[in-house]
Amino acid sequence: MEIEFQKKWDALLSKLNDRFEDELDVQAILFLIGLQELGKKVEKLTKDQKVDVMHVAVCSILEPYGYYEYQGRDQDDWPHWNATKKLPKLNVKEQEYLIKSSIVDYFELN
Repeated sequence: MEIEFQKKWDALLSKLNDRFEDELDVQAILFLIGLQELGKKVEKLTKDQKVDVMHVAVCSILEPYGYYEYQGRDQDDWPHWNATKKLPKLNVKEQEYLIKSSIVDYFELN
């Protein structure tokens, strides 16, 4: 299981690094997912909006696991989710695995 996941993660990372011609980390990938989910051209973001983009990504990738439920878009066309269940208490390694595996699943579904 762990080896299979690592192969998928490495393949995704390689594909994204090639596409963006840069070494992306988890936060950069989350930011890209957030921008994709936002679905509109964004030229300039404030620091708070960048945090919001990351939040959009986290909600989006964790929605299939039942942690969030999509509610719709607001008047500014930003997507919103409601938390539906609490995230379990995880150590750093477990958190990293949850996020990375959610990212892999996101890209496999989209």
